Amino acid sequence: MASDRCPNNVGKQAWPELLGAQVAVAVATIRREKPNVIINVRDEATANDPSLPAIFCDRITVWVRQGIVTRVPVIGF
Repeated sequence: MASDRCPNNVGKQAWPELLGAQVAVAVATIRREKPNVIINVRDEATANDPSLPAIFCDRITVWVRQGIVTRVPVIGF
């Protein structure tokens, strides 16, 4: 769970309601609810890229395919 990985992070940790949403809606929602994090949008095609960082508690990765969110955005990834 995200709170286990980022114990000092207060507030919302995951956005399950954004699964299947348009990327622009997801980014706007996260930015409104958690303005101090870095939001990275990544295509599912790069999901196995070994150069991707593991866990950063000031970051949320929004995974998309054809502009649709494919994974629940969680703080720390």
